[in-house]
Amino acid sequence: MHLPRFILIKLPSKATQRYLLCGVLIGLAVSLTTTSVLDYFKQRKRKRVEIDFEPRPIELRSDEVVDGVTGLIGNTPLVRIKSLSDALGVEILGKAEFMNPGGSVKDRVALRMIEDAEERGLLHPHTGSRIFEGTVGSTGISIATIARAKGYEATIIMPDDVAEEKVKALLALGAHVERVRPASIVDKKQFVNLARERAKAFGSEPDPAHPSEHHRGHLIPTASSSVLVTTTADEALADNALMSPREEREFAMKPRGFFADQFENRSNYYAHYDGTGPEIWRQTSGWVDAFVSGAGTGGTIAGTGQYLKSKKSALIVALADPEGSGLYNKVKYGVMFDRKEAEGTKRRHQVDTVVEGIGINRLTHNFELALPIIDDAFRVTDAEAVAMSRYLVHHDGLFLGSSSACNLVTCIKLVKKLAWNNGQRIVTILCDSGNRHYSKVSMARLNDDYLAKANIPVDMGIIDRLLAEPLRS
Repeated sequence: MHLPRFILIKLPSKATQRYLLCGVLIGLAVSLTTTSVLDYFKQRKRKRVEIDFEPRPIELRSDEVVDGVTGLIGNTPLVRIKSLSDALGVEILGKAEFMNPGGSVKDRVALRMIEDAEERGLLHPHTGSRIFEGTVGSTGISIATIARAKGYEATIIMPDDVAEEKVKALLALGAHVERVRPASIVDKKQFVNLARERAKAFGSEPDPAHPSEHHRGHLIPTASSSVLVTTTADEALADNALMSPREEREFAMKPRGFFADQFENRSNYYAHYDGTGPEIWRQTSGWVDAFVSGAGTGGTIAGTGQYLKSKKSALIVALADPEGSGLYNKVKYGVMFDRKEAEGTKRRHQVDTVVEGIGINRLTHNFELALPIIDDAFRVTDAEAVAMSRYLVHHDGLFLGSSSACNLVTCIKLVKKLAWNNGQRIVTILCDSGNRHYSKVSMARLNDDYLAKANIPVDMGIIDRLLAEPLRS
């Protein structure tokens, strides 16, 4: 029986077989060599990354304990804002500063200001000393928290129209709270100016525990023109005065009044340059394309932005600014005001907005440090901030404050302007939780009357429309 010819297979010659075998072996060798070379370069890159990215200051493990409430400050996680990231085709990451023990990004600033003052010998704990600060709330809560933990008293001067939740938190922390009418910084009764005056007068009034004893407060020279320190010590403070070691110890233990001055104190800037910025850089492994932040004192955007720009010069720093603030105009046009913001046309003297914690109508030293590195600025309306606050609760289960909402609205506007939709990374600050803003912009409908009186619409569709806008390219 003969098989059909097409079934017969003619094997190649032995020489051809040898050539085929050699080809296969050479192919395998080249493939293995290529893989080895690629692995080698990957290992080299990994080693470079390990060199560039220092280990985090605190790596929390199950067997690790931090020392007191101050050990909990910083090293907050980055959280991906899923609804916005998926809708835009980019990665919007929020630095969850509301997870600090005092509930906001201001914990970093308060801790740094107090620790710097202690390091310079201006403050000593458990001496009856008192820290004074003018604030719209969050910094005051942070100072009250850390002051209590470190052995100081706190006096907080604040406008009387801030969210009531902040006042209650301060009182619960044992702070003395003084509420005043909102006013311009040129007014002696403005809350920051009053805090300075209260610190200057510290020690001049009789101690209720010893009413017969009268002291006169003395100013202690400091290296900063903004930070003010007074002492109840009766000794005159001549620059060339000499004290014995015992006298120096006694002098140091006298109660002091310390005006922290978050707006001008450079410790504010360094809290973020040495802390927030490096944390973001490590957490993203250097993959960050833009940083978005609002500004009140200016320390966050200046310190964090400066650090990130020093690591990646192409990174974009964008300012989020609420209605009525002059910083948007300063960045875009070099001036602080426009005709729409003329004096006498505002609901508030300081900033015409329901957004708390960011926005200001004067140029602070900390914000001046940010001006050279800010690439763009975006104005956010009250309606947009309120809509974002409620949108995040509805879509992400994130209950954030008004300044965080303002930052996230700006993230959308930046992405649309730059026509980004290919996985670019934008990092912003989630300043505090919405539990400090129930009475103003939270998801709860209890505050709708307040918003209606302020003529601010409640419309979550605003965010949907922003997300649906075409890229500008």
